[in-house]
Amino acid sequence: MLKKLHLTFSVVLFFFLNISFLKADLLIPNSSILPAEVIKIQLDALKNNDGEFKDSGIEQTWNFAHPNNKKNTGPLPNFKMMIKGNSYQMLLNHLSHTITEIGSSDKWAQFEVVILDNEKIYHKFNWQVEKFTMDGPLQGCWLTTVVSSPIPLGSSI
Repeated sequence: MLKKLHLTFSVVLFFFLNISFLKADLLIPNSSILPAEVIKIQLDALKNNDGEFKDSGIEQTWNFAHPNNKKNTGPLPNFKMMIKGNSYQMLLNHLSHTITEIGSSDKWAQFEVVILDNEKIYHKFNWQVEKFTMDGPLQGCWLTTVVSSPIPLGSSI
């Protein structure tokens, strides 16, 4: 009986440990993720920035940033400061978003993104992703290359 109880406890413990590890795992780019899905992953993460751990949404967004974009924004701590700054802070913990494709080819796709921030103000962004073509683990992955400055569209009230 004691052996059975120990086995049951071990299985339950293993199950809960795996769930906690899975929840903390951020998605990484792969070639099966489509352009609009990349943006949805980023926006959903930013909408719930501290959902998995502090700034997990920003880190998830960083995972899908093109290496050239990362060179321009600097390392992750700089990217976090940029997102939390006046220009992009409305993306954090926003209430809703829409993603509309406005153009694409086999190498790039551009979208209009409208978010409703937590103060109920709409903002529009142009968001562009490109297919990574160089050799390596990111080859064939869609990654964010450009996010415009926000254009305020006014209050929802």
